Amino acid sequence: MPARRSPTRRPTMKDIARRAGVSESAVSFALNDRPGVSEVTRDRVRRVAEQLGWRPSTAARQLSGEGAATVGLVVARPADALGVDSFFLQLISGIQEVLAERHLGLLFQVVEDVDAECAVYRRWWAEHRVDGVLVVDPRVDDPRPGLLDELGLPAVVIGGAPDAPHPGMSTVWADDAGAMAAVVDALYALGHRRIVHIAGLPGLAHTERRIRTLRAEAERRGLPEVRSLTTDYSDAQGAAVTRRLLEGAEPPSALIYDNDVMALAGVATASELGFSVPGAVSVVAWEDSPLCRMVKPWLSALSRDTVEFGRTAAQELTALLDGGPARTVRVPVPRLIERESTGPCTAEA
Repeated sequence: MPARRSPTRRPTMKDIARRAGVSESAVSFALNDRPGVSEVTRDRVRRVAEQLGWRPSTAARQLSGEGAATVGLVVARPADALGVDSFFLQLISGIQEVLAERHLGLLFQVVEDVDAECAVYRRWWAEHRVDGVLVVDPRVDDPRPGLLDELGLPAVVIGGAPDAPHPGMSTVWADDAGAMAAVVDALYALGHRRIVHIAGLPGLAHTERRIRTLRAEAERRGLPEVRSLTTDYSDAQGAAVTRRLLEGAEPPSALIYDNDVMALAGVATASELGFSVPGAVSVVAWEDSPLCRMVKPWLSALSRDTVEFGRTAAQELTALLDGGPARTVRVPVPRLIERESTGPCTAEA
């Protein structure tokens, strides 16, 4: 058996001091940007540290009270549904871009419910694992902002309401109500009167905002057959709800799905049942993605820059970590892109 190789030794402050010809205390002053050394020495020490590939120890940072150099993100959703959700992949991509620029790590965890998520926050706080957190999927009567406020963990709520109940916590939000109103306007103009919204998880703040807006738009136009049905965001439930609706006595003429995966499953189910899209039923996906242009017909969808959404959230969190004030930031309203899956209503009113 070949001998096991010894792990590469990490460079230390002693190595830097030896190479730069200074004391270890001078290296510490220079690398921690503290007074006590000249600018010439500071520059030389930093140059040598870069050449040796030295990086500060996270454990040492924690012991010195300088922080963990890590932020946390916990998602309380079914793992199988999360794995096919393009929104979170793009959101995390944007978050990671900003964190990489600041040499911050991202600690990511998937849990089954909000109680488990709160337990993770308590553990991370007790273990000094993270300097702050990004909170997704705000909920009605959400316990997380109060807990994070109590723990003193800086946080940014992604997708929260503009009137956030905890002023010490930043919020990055999108106008879901305005986006839903735009979709209803477009479908109503095409003659659709029986519209069903196949929504995501019940209890999520953005799900409730979309449901309320759809109900208000329907009441304003006198459309009693407009309603919402909640799901777990999965293709399986998207297909099952679509089947139940289209096999009913009065099937809807238009379907609004809360993500691209459910919309694709809905189109496949409609085709299987003999309903043409958009001839017999029009389809709109809430989240635009390449998937919406990989199926026939191409799906009409609400488009937004989700990567930029993630960047904005991460920038707001790093600003909090730098001692900045909490803010509420609005991102652009998702824009409806009408493609081949929506057309004039041909069903009887």
